[in-house]
Amino acid sequence: MEPIITARRTEDIALDLLKFIASTANVTRASSSSTGFAAPSSAKPEDQVAHLLELYARCKQAVEAK
Repeated sequence: MEPIITARRTEDIALDLLKFIASTANVTRASSSSTGFAAPSSAKPEDQVAHLLELYARCKQAVEAK
């Protein structure tokens, strides 16, 4: 019996890439310095969502370009 090989959709790969970049760059967390002081976030939630959607689009373009 041969193994079934399935290709992942580019959308799924782009989403995984987005998750990796966001967690590595601390995009989804409140900013704080090593002193424990957390600066207030000046970005509105709508702006943060817009940035994440833009990042997802860029990740998808990168995956499709390979």
